[in-house]
Amino acid sequence: MSHANLQVRKTTVMLADGRELMYFGATPAHPADYQDRRPVSTPGTPSEIRWDWLLGEWVTVASHRQDRTFRPADDQCPLCPSTPGSRTEIPAPEYEVAVFENRFPAFTSHPAGGLAGGRPPATPESLLVSRPATGRCEVVCFSPQHTASFADLGTDQAATVMAAWVDRSAELARLPGVEQVYCFENRGSEIGVTLSHPHGQIYACPFITPRTDRMLTSCARYRRETGRSLFDDLVAAELADGARIVAAGSHWLAFVPHAARWPYEVHLYPRRRAPDLPVLDGAARAEFCELYLDLLRRFDRLFGQPAPYISAWHQAPAGHGADFALHLELFTVRRAPGKLKFLAGTESGMGMFTQDIAPEAAARLLRELG
Repeated sequence: MSHANLQVRKTTVMLADGRELMYFGATPAHPADYQDRRPVSTPGTPSEIRWDWLLGEWVTVASHRQDRTFRPADDQCPLCPSTPGSRTEIPAPEYEVAVFENRFPAFTSHPAGGLAGGRPPATPESLLVSRPATGRCEVVCFSPQHTASFADLGTDQAATVMAAWVDRSAELARLPGVEQVYCFENRGSEIGVTLSHPHGQIYACPFITPRTDRMLTSCARYRRETGRSLFDDLVAAELADGARIVAAGSHWLAFVPHAARWPYEVHLYPRRRAPDLPVLDGAARAEFCELYLDLLRRFDRLFGQPAPYISAWHQAPAGHGADFALHLELFTVRRAPGKLKFLAGTESGMGMFTQDIAPEAAARLLRELG
């Protein structure tokens, strides 16, 4: 596997309960030397997805996640490398980037094989339809350092994370029944993070996510009405306007969207439209790492303390690559020192967002923090 000029080694081992663990990078030198000997078992309760006819979307029911690990002490972190006195999800005493199957997944594989979650037939008998939540959920550990964050990584380490995202996006998209692969990071207790170790997740979803489905519908309507790509024209419009541009490179453009929903929200798009992470070339991947690290550090300088944020990769679902644009959306729920943007009655109850900060002002501040 290659990333720019960096060769990234991938080694797969098995955990004690049969889940896969993948090391990305040269460390540990001999992964097979470190066996997982914990008496662990995976939850036995299967997940399911249920169709909401009024909103036209699937809802996942995964009751076993109620018992997942919740804010353990630092010396009991399950994402740190193992030590003689502490056996974790990662058996090796050191690693660069590690990816493993989530012990408490929202989606799981099923013996009957994959069953994609398309829209069920409209009949009175199908109003209470449910299906197995076929898919896969993985955890991506960005660093072995418990107190680090993604913003603390060097470009080489970030490139190894990118290599893991690329590899897992390609592999998971080939699983039976998987409709969309979603890589993301939740950071900060304000977001609801239950493990403070620097990590993200990857969901291989058995359906097209509701937000992506809305994007696809909007793109199809715009194509019918104009004969053009909505993603291409939006990026071109932001670039021509310029007021919300935060940073720009040869391959990527970062801007606060015209209709931003969150106090500080930045979207990163490749200048040349791509459907997903695996199609990016080495130069685009390398530049992304530099630009992304710069943006994360700007977010941390916004209020003089680490910013709670969500970082979300939007990739084309299966069969929709022709008119979809890969992009990353980064946003924080902090709107001012000591103040959070809570989703109140209009946002949570009706999905009707009200923005507290003008997107142009947010972009200007983020530019100044560069």
